[in-house]
Amino acid sequence: MDLRSYAENIYIIPILIFSVVIHEMAHAWVALKCGDTTAKDLGRITLNPIPHIDLFGSIIIPLFSIIATGRVFIAWAKPVPIDPRNFSNFKRDDTLVTIAGPLSNLIIALLCSFSVIGLYYISAAIAPAEGSFSFEFINYIFKMFYAGVLLNVSLAVFNMIPIPPLDGSHVLANLLPDELAMRYRSIGFMGIFILLALFNFVPGFSQIFISIITFVSKPYLNLIDVFIP
Repeated sequence: MDLRSYAENIYIIPILIFSVVIHEMAHAWVALKCGDTTAKDLGRITLNPIPHIDLFGSIIIPLFSIIATGRVFIAWAKPVPIDPRNFSNFKRDDTLVTIAGPLSNLIIALLCSFSVIGLYYISAAIAPAEGSFSFEFINYIFKMFYAGVLLNVSLAVFNMIPIPPLDGSHVLANLLPDELAMRYRSIGFMGIFILLALFNFVPGFSQIFISIITFVSKPYLNLIDVFIP
């Protein structure tokens, strides 16, 4: 992939940043509804990306993915701080806060699908001349939202992998007996190295991951196909 190809794939970045911001906002908002004001007090219920962006997970890894593969499957933002002492029912509330992030990505994927459909008909109605600013702008936005479908499904699936510190690990830990859950959570950020090992050294893991993304993406893509001939 040459430098021009890198530039052509930068349209992924805006929807990526928006998606990880909404993901973290969803965690923070549900935590607030469950009685914990920690994230709100730290300014994490905001569309401003700066409080949410993680230099490594939100920028470096996605850019490396674009350079290496032309697409982004993995990204993350700064974890939302939570004080479990403010929850009336820790396991229930922690699970609700946890699933809010991936669920928000699935909702964004649906909104991206509707946006793709809408832009198709807008483009057909105004029929901009090929090569004009209007044509290039609509094409850029169209590609961004189309990529947003797969991107957000990928973020939801990745975050639900049950390995600490990903969201899925919280859900699994809350299903375990307390002592076992405590040991499981103690893996902490060592889980990142486990993930890297799974993706790079375990035969078939990446293919299973991509197969799940393909399966979950299918309803969204089928929706687009229904409305776009």
